[in-house]
Amino acid sequence: MWVQILCGLIIYKLVKRIFYDDDVMDLETSDSNAIFSVANRLEKLYGGKAYVGLRIPDPDAGSRENVDIVLVTKGEAVVISVKNLSGFVTVNGDGSWVSESGGRHKAEVHPDPVEEVKKRASILESYLEQRGVALPDGYLSYKVMIPNPKFGAIYSNNIPPEVVTYDQWVKLKSEHKTTVTGWIKGAFRGGKKEMQESINQQLNFILSTAPIWDRLELKGNKYVLGEFLEFKGKQEDTEALRYIKRSKVSHLIVQKTSMLGFAPSRLQVLYSFRDYRSEGAATSEWNEVTVRSSTEVIFQPANSTKVRKLKLSSILSMSLSA
Repeated sequence: MWVQILCGLIIYKLVKRIFYDDDVMDLETSDSNAIFSVANRLEKLYGGKAYVGLRIPDPDAGSRENVDIVLVTKGEAVVISVKNLSGFVTVNGDGSWVSESGGRHKAEVHPDPVEEVKKRASILESYLEQRGVALPDGYLSYKVMIPNPKFGAIYSNNIPPEVVTYDQWVKLKSEHKTTVTGWIKGAFRGGKKEMQESINQQLNFILSTAPIWDRLELKGNKYVLGEFLEFKGKQEDTEALRYIKRSKVSHLIVQKTSMLGFAPSRLQVLYSFRDYRSEGAATSEWNEVTVRSSTEVIFQPANSTKVRKLKLSSILSMSLSA
């Protein structure tokens, strides 16, 4: 009997690892969590609006460039790349980084993060010009943020000035809204002329309607950026969810329900249709369907080659890009 139980546990863990790959999923949620955490803190410190998970069209490459955050404050904007790196990091002569973490058996090489974010800022500026907003010189800047407390640079003097290390990140305080520390002054408050109100409004409008990643909010205060693909489950459940497509729905909320505690738990899915009269925003009316808790969401996380299966019961909400 104990042998059967042990074999069952082994098979369960193998199946779970193959199909759900929790360790990798934790890494993907960790990276997305870092982006949202940085965006929320910057909004609190400097005001303005942080746009997260943008996918800006790059005509030259014929693809979309991923932009972690664009922070828009009064009279300026900052393109921010969030690097959730841990362990010791060295900077090579060509600008690339090599990170070594205690939990990994080999070092990882990362392309020059400053050149990456510089390129993304340039693509964003071109995109804004195509949509009718030409920014004044010096309005748009860029930074690389490293919010992971386990980050350490072997030769800190080699870290470029555009990089905000964890030690610098934690020193930011809310009272610095008016007195900004020197290392971030050039990026957020660097003596630039204030833009006209109309230009600032146009910029916020364009970024609020720009292409973005879909996003999942999971239990445990976790987030995942990526692309929703489909629902999987019993035919009657997928049929009930057939209206939830990005062309029709912008947001859904998942709630758990049961029938007097006797029936297996089921999920109540609330979703709102897009209102294209207001640039694809959600309507105020909610529609409702009920499905089995075994229903799954097929999701392609950003910057990952693997498609993930997530239990719908593990999801609190999902936002779909137009």
